[in-house]
Amino acid sequence: MAQALADSEARFSAFVEALASVIGHADRVTPLRAYCTGLLSAPDRKSVEPMAAVTDPARVSAQHQSLLHFVGKAGWSDERVLARVRVR
Repeated sequence: MAQALADSEARFSAFVEALASVIGHADRVTPLRAYCTGLLSAPDRKSVEPMAAVTDPARVSAQHQSLLHFVGKAGWSDERVLARVRVR
């Protein structure tokens, strides 16, 4: 069980790193990781508010703003990100 969890975490980290390589600035990696985590773990609604509560429960308001900024000010190429997702 522990090995399966470690394998899943390693695959997730590799996926995020692959996307990080096409989103540009290094400061986008942390919110990218939080966003991807939220997509996989937020209950029901996949909006940034429940994602913020799941990914940083001690700082929901700040995390909410961070995720909104990450999604709303997306300065990367959607085509490049989608191409990387397809490869993975």
